[in-house]
Amino acid sequence: MTVIKSEKLRRALSVVIPFVFIPAVVLSGVLVFRSKNYSYGIFAVSVLSVLLFICGFDRRKTGTRRLVLISAAVAMACVGRAICSFIPAVNPITAITVLFAVYLGSEAGFMTGAFSALISNIFAGQGVWTPFQMFAWGMIGFFAGVFAKYLENHTVRMCVYVFFAGAVYSFIMDVWSVMWAYNSFNLKFYIASITSAAPYTAVYAISNVVFILLLKKPFSEKLGRIKIKYGI
Repeated sequence: MTVIKSEKLRRALSVVIPFVFIPAVVLSGVLVFRSKNYSYGIFAVSVLSVLLFICGFDRRKTGTRRLVLISAAVAMACVGRAICSFIPAVNPITAITVLFAVYLGSEAGFMTGAFSALISNIFAGQGVWTPFQMFAWGMIGFFAGVFAKYLENHTVRMCVYVFFAGAVYSFIMDVWSVMWAYNSFNLKFYIASITSAAPYTAVYAISNVVFILLLKKPFSEKLGRIKIKYGI
């Protein structure tokens, strides 16, 4: 796999990509392209997610192993979303993304969340909302990696994190809802959107906690052993 050799460049891209490039792509997609060509945003966010992942490892040749684990995480997240599709506002993507991010790092967490959104939307429905979902779940994974040492061995902290992550996901998607409807951001309508979506947000946040309680122990045991064995 291609490696970015410059440490300074990798560090710079690890910040600029998730906080500048991807948000710019997501916003331009809804404001400029709208429904005419939303595939632009999906493709751009996908490429940037891969580039961010490449920035996350050095020349220790652990990138391929991490990529295999990310593929497994995305597959599990997609299957879980499909199984839970009959229950409104419930799916395991946030929980699985956070668990893998804690053990594989921020960049891997972003890629897991982003591609879980992209691939699961093959059956859930692609649209102009997909780049926003990729960004929202990606950033949830990114920050889980940032705070990994505070979350790894603390179930309560992880439950608190995924609970608020569920709310943040909803808030980000409400930004899309308002901008899509009015072609600009309006605080009044944004607050109204958050308020109307509160029951779904609460269900999603609570379901994230349930998934963490169910999945943390088996996932942590296996990922912990893999992390030590392969030095990931």
